[in-house]
Amino acid sequence: MGIYSFNNKKYQRSDSFLLGAILSVSGGFQDAYTYVLRDKVFANAQTGNIVLMSQGLINKDWSTSFRYLLPVLAFVLGIVASEQIGHRFKHSKKIHWRQIVLLIEAFILAVVAFVPLTHNVLANVLVSFACAMQVQAFRKLHGYAYATTMCIGNLRSGTESLSIYFRERNKESIIKAFHYYGIIFFFAIGAGIGATISCQYGIKSVFASAILLIIGFFVMLDTEEK
Repeated sequence: MGIYSFNNKKYQRSDSFLLGAILSVSGGFQDAYTYVLRDKVFANAQTGNIVLMSQGLINKDWSTSFRYLLPVLAFVLGIVASEQIGHRFKHSKKIHWRQIVLLIEAFILAVVAFVPLTHNVLANVLVSFACAMQVQAFRKLHGYAYATTMCIGNLRSGTESLSIYFRERNKESIIKAFHYYGIIFFFAIGAGIGATISCQYGIKSVFASAILLIIGFFVMLDTEEK
């Protein structure tokens, strides 16, 4: 197990920009996939689901509320599952716990590829669960707090850093800003590719996201530090 250096600092491989970019492409792909093919539900952005769920409640549209509530609950359970895996396998010497998360997430997405469009609720629940595991497991990018499956926090942090740079001309601030905007860029790339491929290849297209996660697994292989 090893570490690597960036900007004269040492980091775990799970903090690398390469892995963050791969996971962000996958995260953007997942969001586009569920929105385009799975009843316009957001797999990753639970704020949107909560808004639509609340709208359904106000309008007494119980089926709509239930449809948007389930992904939110699945997201909560995914966070719990990832946290428990991290605790259980924190000191494992054979495999890093974050690699376990990636394998489980990839498997879940592969299962989703076989869930028919008549069972979109199940598909969205599974994707939201997998997404939450990723959110919980991968939260640092060269020491900066970030997310690979949504943009609002990254956009805020990146813009804040850019504003600080314009005021103080601080090199660290511009580096930080580029990290955040870079992750947003790769998320957008993933979303664009995901929307296009989903329209062309249908429900099986989610395999592409699973493959990206497997690539992420190998990026961490034999180089991860606990």
